[in-house]
Parts: sequence; structure tokens; C-alpha cells
Amino acid sequence: MNHTERKADGCPVCGFADVQIFVSIPQVPIYCNLLWATRVRALEAARGDIELGFCRNCGYVYNVAFEPDLMDYTQAYENSLHFSPRFQTYAEDLARRLIESYGLYNKDIIELGSGQGDFLRLLCDLGGNRGLGFDPSYVPDQDPGVEAGQVRFIRDYYSQAYAGYQADLICCRHVLEHIQDPIGLLRIVRGAIGDRLDTIVFFEVPNMGVTLGSLAIWDIIYEHCSYFVSHSLAFAFERSGYEVLQVAEAFAGQFLGLESRPRREATAPGAGQSDSLGQIHEQVIAFGKRYRDKVRSWEHTLERVVAQGQRAVVWGAGSKGVTFLNVLDAKDKVEKVVDINPRKHGMHVAGTGQTIVPPEHLRECPPDVVIVMNPVYEHEIKQTVEGLGLQAELICA
Repeated sequence: MNHTERKADGCPVCGFADVQIFVSIPQVPIYCNLLWATRVRALEAARGDIELGFCRNCGYVYNVAFEPDLMDYTQAYENSLHFSPRFQTYAEDLARRLIESYGLYNKDIIELGSGQGDFLRLLCDLGGNRGLGFDPSYVPDQDPGVEAGQVRFIRDYYSQAYAGYQADLICCRHVLEHIQDPIGLLRIVRGAIGDRLDTIVFFEVPNMGVTLGSLAIWDIIYEHCSYFVSHSLAFAFERSGYEVLQVAEAFAGQFLGLESRPRREATAPGAGQSDSLGQIHEQVIAFGKRYRDKVRSWEHTLERVVAQGQRAVVWGAGSKGVTFLNVLDAKDKVEKVVDINPRKHGMHVAGTGQTIVPPEHLRECPPDVVIVMNPVYEHEIKQTVEGLGLQAELICA
């Protein structure tokens, strides 16, 4: 089947009817960041299909096969990246920049999808601010961080019911990609802001432009039903009643950060920027054609490792690692998965069942090959591997 010729229903962001499906990935775990206590339960993890559609009008990419009723973010969900020194430095720099750019001192801050509050605590600690986080997966008292009362949490999804809470900054990082109706969420936030036109709204999402351009196929996961390039992200905000102040790449281009403020009336964005969207369309077509080639290449690599009697581990038990292991059906080809997040240790990978271990575990069973899931962390991982006295070959996936 030629996926570039199949059609889906209208685009959820702009309503354009001509949406092309360009990649199909059957039966992947619906959660990459859900922790499983036993291998048996991990192997039984629920699965769903991915069919990525591309809107030629605004550049929005989404999973047309997504079933929202399958999703339920509980306290077993864990996706914090703040245990990495590289990521922690990035988060601290971002928090300081937002505080300094918008004078966020002794102010009120709301974060949607705050997780355990790592970033919200940074904003409050560095600026002397008061924070309120919304997240159904929040685990009370897991990481107190700052003094009681400075940061509070509501263990729920943000909705119209909480419109009475006001803030000087509303931030939302790595949540919008989980939302099937991004315009709906953006309009709820805009409605809650009301006439407070000085409110700053900051959203951060994965950068689909880099995913397409670098053939980062392990970034495509079921939890992410929405994928944005800079144009489609700005388009969604303008359509929802915001003035976009800036859209910028961050974290080695892997993220897009958008800063905005509310406007009195939503604008009606016109058609896409032909040059930029034309380039994205070309990348979409190439991605669809090259996806299987990269999968086959890695299948051959793992087969070679096994045939040579080598021991391989994956470094990174987040979404990239889980996707890599499941797409390649590597349950019997990779022994362990390494992660520095202590909340994941002793748990198991959805779909393939490997035990998640700390780096120190590798001293007991030294690997021959370490597969690095995110190249951003390659230097950090190399230093750790060398510090453990290991001679393993590092390969970036």
C-alpha cells in the first residue's frame, strides 16, 4: 500500500480536508513511560496502532488511529528527565530565561501536566514565585524540593473547572503532543485567562521538523498523538486567541518552545507558508519511504550482535528506548535497559519486558555494546561508561 496516497479525515488544527497518511506502525505499547513491576505484566501491556497523517495546509502531523479512551495517566506514569545533568542544566537555563524575560519574581505560576513538579519548583525556587501544578500522575511527597506552601498540586487534568485559578505565567511542557484536540486545550486556557492580557503562556513540545529531517523514527510513539513543526504550532496558537511572541528550537533542536500572550480576538491564520511547508512535505514523503529501511538496518545490527555472542544493552528507558525495543521485537536480543532515573529501577519495559537497571549494574555483567537512544546524552553516557571501567562500544540509535 502506498501510504502517501491514503487519506484521513480533516485536520484537527485547521480543518483542511487533504491529510495524507505516510507511516503505519502496528501494535505498539500505548504507554512508553508506564512502569511495570513484573516482566509478565510488561509483556501484556496494552497496544495500539499508529498511522501518521500530514496536513499540507498547516503542517500538523497526527495519529489518525489514536484511541483516547485507551489512555489513563496514573501515578505509575514516570517520564522525568531531570536526573540527567545535561537536561537539568537545560531546564535551569530555561527557567532563568523565562523569569528574567518576563519579570517573574514573587508571581503566580500555573503548570499544566507538571509531573512531579521538577520544572515548576525551579521556576518558584529561582524567582521566589508561587506555583500550582496540575497532573493526575503526581505522587505526593515524592520529591518535596521547596518549602511547603510555595508549590501546590492538584492531581487532575486541567479543565474548564479550574478556570478560576489565575497566574502571571501559564506553562505547559511536553503535554500538547498527548492531546488529540490541541485547539480545544488552548482555547480552554485562553478562556481561563479572560481579560488578563499580560499573562504569558509558554508551551514546549517535541520538534517534528527535526524528527523528520534526522529520521528519528524512535520518536514516534502512541502516547504522542500530535506532532508539531514551528509553523503548525504557531498556527494553532493564533487560531486559539494568542499573539505568538516567539517560536524557537531548543535542546539541540529536539524541542520547540513557544512564548505567547492572549489577544482579545482570535485571528484566522491563512494558508501555510509555502516554502517551509513545501520542505516539510518533502521530508514527510522521504520519512515514509526511509522508515522501513532504518528498521531493517537495525534488525540486521541486532542479529549480528547476537550471532557474535555479544551482550547488548539499551541506555534510556524512556519513549525512544521502549519504541526501539518494540519495533525491533528485541525482547530476546537486548538483555537490560539502563536508566539513571531511580524511580524506574527494578521495573520493566512495556512490551518487551527487560529489567531497568542503574548504570552501576553494568559492572556485574559488562556489555559489549551500549545502544544510546538519545544522541544528546552520548557524551554524558560515555563518561559514565568509562567511569565504570567498561570497554563497551557505544552506538547511537
